[in-house]
Amino acid sequence: MNTELNKQVARRFYERFDANDIDGVLDTMAEDSRFWIAGKAGSNNTVGWHTKPEMARMFKAMTAQMPRGLRMSVDSLIAEGDKVALEVHSYGELANGRVYENEYHALITVRDGRIAEVKEYMDTQHVHNVWFV
Repeated sequence: MNTELNKQVARRFYERFDANDIDGVLDTMAEDSRFWIAGKAGSNNTVGWHTKPEMARMFKAMTAQMPRGLRMSVDSLIAEGDKVALEVHSYGELANGRVYENEYHALITVRDGRIAEVKEYMDTQHVHNVWFV
């Protein structure tokens, strides 16, 4: 697959989030994909490596707490080979009144037109303060 198509796959992942289409998000991911979330082991149950089914549960649980969904926008991206690096920001209002608004760097590996791996870096203190306090 060429670099431009890899960028389209990575962008589509976030566009589906922005449309509150979690099934569409999951459709961009290969069945054997894995997803890494930044953070220190033991700080919360979201950090580290996860399978696609684990991420499906996490995405659905997260967006269930956001009546209007989680808005996600790609600010920039660059690609080389099978890797796409993105800067992304999010905004979501939780049912409890808290606002989740984060910035991310994601490194996505694309294989055969689907996401094989994601490494996601974000403000882990903000995640903790909004979701776990």
